Amino acid sequence: MEFLETLKQRHSVRAFDPRPVPEEVLQRLLSQAALSPSWSNTHPYRIALATGEVLESLRNELYGRFQETIKLQRSGKLAQIKGLLTRNKGIPDGDVKPVVNYPKDLQARRVECGKGLYGVLGVARNDLKARDQAMAENFRMFGAPAAAFVFVHEGVGIYSALDAGIFLQSLMLAATNEGLGTCAQGALGLFRSPLDTHFDIPKQYKLLCGVAIGYELDAPVNKFQPEKIAATELMLPNRRG
Repeated sequence: MEFLETLKQRHSVRAFDPRPVPEEVLQRLLSQAALSPSWSNTHPYRIALATGEVLESLRNELYGRFQETIKLQRSGKLAQIKGLLTRNKGIPDGDVKPVVNYPKDLQARRVECGKGLYGVLGVARNDLKARDQAMAENFRMFGAPAAAFVFVHEGVGIYSALDAGIFLQSLMLAATNEGLGTCAQGALGLFRSPLDTHFDIPKQYKLLCGVAIGYELDAPVNKFQPEKIAATELMLPNRRG
């Protein structure tokens, strides 16, 4: 596949065929993504690849925890404080604080994306139950047969996340080139402890996010592609004297 075609075809997949991706294919994708440039060639990130029984265990645990999170969110401040004190499983224990309130200058694009996605899913704005369920599907990795969880080294600060982002783009493009779909998921950074159960993760590596990998289903949600930003919007204007 030509590079430009691959770049254009990559999109977020939110409905996967459950059939497994061969191990050799997954390893090939990771090897290709590892060719990415990195800060002083340090590659300050590590990948936990989950498939099979490990993935199913994580899918069940993460989904169950998020259901508890929803209950706490809908129960008011007192219940949330009690949840913190009792270490309720619904309280996120991830390493990165989730963004709840987006900056005003980014809000318009976020809202437009949300409207488009929920529109395809047939979820009304005031249907909180359906919105919660749509969000909860993140923790099932949308049925994907493989998921890569990304951990970044705390010792180089923001640069580890920068390098991880470059790696993720390479991984997703490599997957597209193989005829696979992906979905990068910040939501998978909410809960760390279930991952510590299955993987030996050095303490200096902090959970950043995850990415679902698998074969794309022919589903309406996979047709949704938000309008990308124009390059002219990214350009900063020159100062004028």
